[in-house]
Amino acid sequence: SWPDPTSERRMDTRTIGTRGEDLAATYLEQQGYRILARQYRFERAEIDLVCFEPATRPEDGGEIVFVEVKTRRGLGFGRPEEAVTPEKQRHLIRAARAYLYEHHLQRARCRFDVIAIVLHDDRPPEIEHFKDAFWAG
Repeated sequence: SWPDPTSERRMDTRTIGTRGEDLAATYLEQQGYRILARQYRFERAEIDLVCFEPATRPEDGGEIVFVEVKTRRGLGFGRPEEAVTPEKQRHLIRAARAYLYEHHLQRARCRFDVIAIVLHDDRPPEIEHFKDAFWAG
């Protein structure tokens, strides 16, 4: 039987996604964030990275940051951050609420960030960090 080209493409997409999450986690750690969870799942929604960003002043505490990572191998399908649609945002918000409840953090300050990564064959990846990309309203 012939190999299914769609499964090969899906695997490639998954590999690209994993590479992007690894790059984003390293980038955030270099910025002083602590990674609390990777690929947190609630029902059919998944949050790529759950982080803690300490405040610049210790008395201010810090924030839980829910990060959606979007990775592309070029811009043929548009900018990576454009893929975080309102429907995707609703899924992320639902999963974030579950995470906060599960970890008894309902009163914690939190926000939603998007990290957009464009991979290039001939130069380092572009990493763009959108803080407060959307909110749970």
